[in-house]
Amino acid sequence: MFRRQEFGQSESNGVIRMSQDQTQLAPRPAAPTQTARAAPTTSASRVSTDHLTGAQKAAIIVRVLLAEGVQTPVSALPPDMQATLTQTLGSMRLVDRATMLAVVEEFIQMLEQVGVSFPDGLEAALSLLDGALDADATRQLRALTRGNGQDDPWTALDLASDDTLLAILRAESQVVGAVLLSKLGTDKAARLLHALPADQASALALGIARTADIAPGTVARIGATLAEQINARPPRAFAAPPGKRMGEILNAATATLRDDLLAQIAQGDQGYADGVRSAIFTFHDIPERLSPDDVPALMRAHPPEDMVTLIAAARPEDSAAIAFLLDNMSKRGADALRDDAEAVTRPDAPAHEAAMTAIAARIRTMVNAEEITLRTPET
Repeated sequence: MFRRQEFGQSESNGVIRMSQDQTQLAPRPAAPTQTARAAPTTSASRVSTDHLTGAQKAAIIVRVLLAEGVQTPVSALPPDMQATLTQTLGSMRLVDRATMLAVVEEFIQMLEQVGVSFPDGLEAALSLLDGALDADATRQLRALTRGNGQDDPWTALDLASDDTLLAILRAESQVVGAVLLSKLGTDKAARLLHALPADQASALALGIARTADIAPGTVARIGATLAEQINARPPRAFAAPPGKRMGEILNAATATLRDDLLAQIAQGDQGYADGVRSAIFTFHDIPERLSPDDVPALMRAHPPEDMVTLIAAARPEDSAAIAFLLDNMSKRGADALRDDAEAVTRPDAPAHEAAMTAIAARIRTMVNAEEITLRTPET
């Protein structure tokens, strides 16, 4: 905050006078030192500044600060404000001392009345809220900042589904795919690379090196073309692809029905069968796809009766998944489950199937709630 006495001594060797044409700092006529000190300091309060525009007042403040050796953060202003301020500085000439002091006094009073200031723009607001927003909201808002709230092709691409972007990456050239990955968020780009075949992922990684000298106009045209491809697709009744929808249905089916249908689907359409199989998550997939760190959360969220049933059933095909869960939970909890399993009778097939289905369903529910994550199955 500026001190009034400092501004009273500002421009001791110069006077700023106002003109509609031009602004410059003109030498103050020489005068005895004691005469300058005797100048009244309350004259600013008697001078009106109503004839000055806001831009002219800002220009006076900036000029005074620069004369005092204070570097003002003009570059932090929006470009249009920087241009207006610069043009105003270039269209003013001289301002008398009383007017200068009146503008400074008004500026100080305005600063003293400020209670709280808010960030300028969405990007600054996101920085202020860093860590307070969830990842999806942050990603969508950062995508919007690129388009300044308008139709930005990269916004549409960043918000597109992974399946849509994977189809684009498979169809486009190496350089186009590298540009797309470079413009996406890092987490999304990493997921897409992980979902692609190793040779294509490597080619795209090498392709990013070829984007070092690409022109901004070329990047803009690539974004516009890819966004048009997304927008040109006809609306679909189902958001999820057929394989994923069928896989979710089979997740709730019995193992016998699931295996029979998968075999029959593979005979008719192997590509569709692969999509269905990748969307299926069963109890036997736990060791491959569930993180060991997420096992304690799962065991706390799910009642222990189903694990007791599966341990008591002692089926060889379940041993890997059961061992994985028991090894990654607390030793005391694992021992308690084993003791309880020894005290119950061997369950029948329907009870065994129901227990496996219930645990797998619990995991899918926690994944959908983003409480845990599943690893991508090895292909």
